Amino acid sequence: MSAKADYALRAVIELAAGADGPVKGERIAQAQEIPLKFLENILGDLRHAGIVRSQRGVEGGYWLARPADEITVAEVVRAVEGPIANVRGVGPEQVEYAGSASRLRDVWIAVRANLRAVLEHVTIADVARGELPSSVEELAANPDAWQPH
Repeated sequence: MSAKADYALRAVIELAAGADGPVKGERIAQAQEIPLKFLENILGDLRHAGIVRSQRGVEGGYWLARPADEITVAEVVRAVEGPIANVRGVGPEQVEYAGSASRLRDVWIAVRANLRAVLEHVTIADVARGELPSSVEELAANPDAWQPH
């Protein structure tokens, strides 16, 4: 995951866990240690994608456009990064390889399917509550998952 996707997720989770009403960008930036200028651009992307709403002014700020249990991690990542998995800027279904590498496309398709299996089934509310789906908990509990190889 890029820093942009990480920051976007942390900002949306902060909004889900935060106070009622609008939250200032500065407060999100401070709480999550995100550079404010970078965060403002990310919040703009999230607003454009319909994930957050905003209001200017003294009483303004940002809030989730929909309930947190209706927003998936995948949706937030796509809002700031585009497709979940691509190869050289295109979807894996669009790449073709010749000869001995011909099955590599199937590997990329499988990687995308596995990313979706996690990211599309975890909501922002799940993370904000600290209660992940059991399938994700099981994957994260596997000691091999923690190895940097």
